Amino acid sequence: MISKLLIANRGEIACRIIRTARAMGIATVAVYSDADAKALHVRTADEAVHIGTSPAAESYLVGEKIIAAAKQTGAEAIHPGYGFLSENADFAQAVMDAGLIWVGAPPSSIRAMGLKDAAKKLMREAGVPVTPGYDGDDQSAERLKQEADAIGYPVLIKAVAGGGGKGMRKVDAAEDFLSSLESCRREAKASFGNDDVILEKWITSPRHIEVQVFGDSHGNVVHLFERDCSLQRRHQKVIEEAPAPGMDEATREEICAAAVRAAKAVDYEGAGTIEFIADASEDLRADRIFFMEMNTRLQVEHPVTEEITGVDLVEWQLRVASGEPIPLKQEELSIDGWSIEARLYAEDPATGFLPSTGRLESLVLDDRWARIETGVEEGDSVTPFYDPMIAKVVVHEDGRDQAIETLKRSLNHSFVAPVKTNKGFLFECLDNSDFADAKLDTGLIGAAGDKLISQKVPDMSVADTAARRYKADRFDWGGYDPILDQLFGFRLNKPSENTVTLWCGSETFAATPKGGRPCPNTYPSLDDGIIVTDRGFDYTFYPHPPRTGGAASAADGAILAPMPGKVIAVDVAEGDAVTAGQRLMVLEAMKMEHALTAPFDGTVTELSASEGGQVQVEAVLCVVEPDDTD
Repeated sequence: MISKLLIANRGEIACRIIRTARAMGIATVAVYSDADAKALHVRTADEAVHIGTSPAAESYLVGEKIIAAAKQTGAEAIHPGYGFLSENADFAQAVMDAGLIWVGAPPSSIRAMGLKDAAKKLMREAGVPVTPGYDGDDQSAERLKQEADAIGYPVLIKAVAGGGGKGMRKVDAAEDFLSSLESCRREAKASFGNDDVILEKWITSPRHIEVQVFGDSHGNVVHLFERDCSLQRRHQKVIEEAPAPGMDEATREEICAAAVRAAKAVDYEGAGTIEFIADASEDLRADRIFFMEMNTRLQVEHPVTEEITGVDLVEWQLRVASGEPIPLKQEELSIDGWSIEARLYAEDPATGFLPSTGRLESLVLDDRWARIETGVEEGDSVTPFYDPMIAKVVVHEDGRDQAIETLKRSLNHSFVAPVKTNKGFLFECLDNSDFADAKLDTGLIGAAGDKLISQKVPDMSVADTAARRYKADRFDWGGYDPILDQLFGFRLNKPSENTVTLWCGSETFAATPKGGRPCPNTYPSLDDGIIVTDRGFDYTFYPHPPRTGGAASAADGAILAPMPGKVIAVDVAEGDAVTAGQRLMVLEAMKMEHALTAPFDGTVTELSASEGGQVQVEAVLCVVEPDDTD
């Protein structure tokens, strides 16, 4: 068995690996960049080695530094986690050439499945059904356009080296193909260093079904059943569950058998995932489920599989990497109950899900009913350099309905401030009637639209809860006393004043504080307000009208940088006439492109941004003066 392990990753997955390694008696080594010098994974590991500056390209993506850190500390093995170098075959080979144990798939398997075009050809030969499309060598824009026209629209452009939702574009009409291809290739080149693409027929009612597989060096391959990851936003998974709703035993047997064939076709070892796209227009049927790709690593959503099987997949990885066979045979694996996972991100749905950075002054992750996988603690910071995930919230219950309700309750009892999160959005997704009825496809979130992100005016019951907390904080100095509670609002020779006037946004509430403690889901704000969480959304109440500042905003035509980042494209010049919604420029931050658009019809009167320039949060990038409507 491995005695010392280096984790070539950061955040929640590094913390997750450290936890299992420690339980197995394996010493751990963390690596970190400047931005992560005080990060939780660094504080948790037995040792830590600095490997570079904050950008991932200068630290977590530099394989030579990671291997040197392993040699320096005497680590015998390297676990890559997911993301970064986890599916880099050259890095895996370099680790092995350095005499270290690679806790992952063999380099040959990574190469075989790393490029989507080659993987699809290999799967056809292995008898695994694949999605209709084009994966040829001719990558000219003219040939790709010709093939897309032949396939029929809508069509999906996918980077052959893509993953994590990057390098993908849905094209609905022929006239949009070339511009979408250009955008997809630019993102793919920046993210993966490879701008080759494949084309796939867009399935109208698609569901994302994936099968967890596991292989060892003794020729054994098993599956650990399926997950449903259909709830997605812009190809990024939002909520995952296991097993897949509506999956009957016959279909499960066929899809899982196909996944095992796929893994055996590349002599697979370690944890991997075979991803399928299912045409759910007529429920789940084996003849309507097609291979998409293989992820030759541990998946972000692996906890839901662990919860329904009782298996620790990281422990299996470490045992198999040490030369042991898979701990269980296929017939010893079974499904127990239902598990759902929600990804809690530092992002603001109200601004188009732009990442929200800053210090986590308050962080309450309710673990009474849920398994929490996180890489941060209260007082840590979300930086612009990496993925803005705060935590994965995972529940396990006997049935799906119970799991949904438990996850909603756990989200509603969690709190993050002042950084914005998608907590309310997650709650609304879980509460969506189509999701509850398992009427799933990858377009559910897009079809629901603003209903999932619109924060409503709080009910009076929410204001009453804020008033109770307000009273408790100011008057119940010695703890709740029911007699004092009855005296609250007492006035000599006048009727009792039993209400408290509170403001929330532009709304005023005459709230009733009666009822005493406890005051559920309430938290003090950083100023003098009271925050109440309801249906996952946070509402701040003040004992005075809200104070507003005079900062520039899109309302007066100032286009502000929503976060620190790099301007990678500027589409306008001073004096240009623009229309509402027109793209003005593109900002790259947290490994994603964010288009900034005109708030209304008008003219660009100021332009301070330039292509290639670095900008800070809330910097004024340009100003659009509205057209004269008189």
